Amino acid sequence: MNDQNNNYKKKGGRKPKLNPSNHRYVFRLNDEENDKLLSLFEESGLSNKAKFIVSVLFSKEIKTVKIDKSVIDFYMRLTSFYSQFRAIGVNYNQVVKLLYTQFSDRKAAAFLYKLEKQTAELASLCKKIIEITENFNQQYMKKE
Repeated sequence: MNDQNNNYKKKGGRKPKLNPSNHRYVFRLNDEENDKLLSLFEESGLSNKAKFIVSVLFSKEIKTVKIDKSVIDFYMRLTSFYSQFRAIGVNYNQVVKLLYTQFSDRKAAAFLYKLEKQTAELASLCKKIIEITENFNQQYMKKE
């Protein structure tokens, strides 16, 4: 009767792994070697040192991620500038609509002439921004 109860008894806990890592190796490093290992580990982006060491030992591909703060800062500023540029475009459309609804054709044409000059300046500014961005990409965003 006791054997029958054991068959129906539920086992708690974690399910066993299909391929457990049972073999353990220990090695020692001096300060320089340890610093190099830690810097390589940080560049790899892996979350586990053991997985990193195994991937190095068995020549698996290791991806390194280098983060350049100046590139991130430039990207953030360019993104905010782009959003401001889009806001100007929305305001431009609203101004043109108001000119035609609120003023006579002559006054609207006069104001549109002034607005057209400002638009030409914005277009030249946009070209400069694109040139600066392309130069930045060529100089600093080289793929290694």
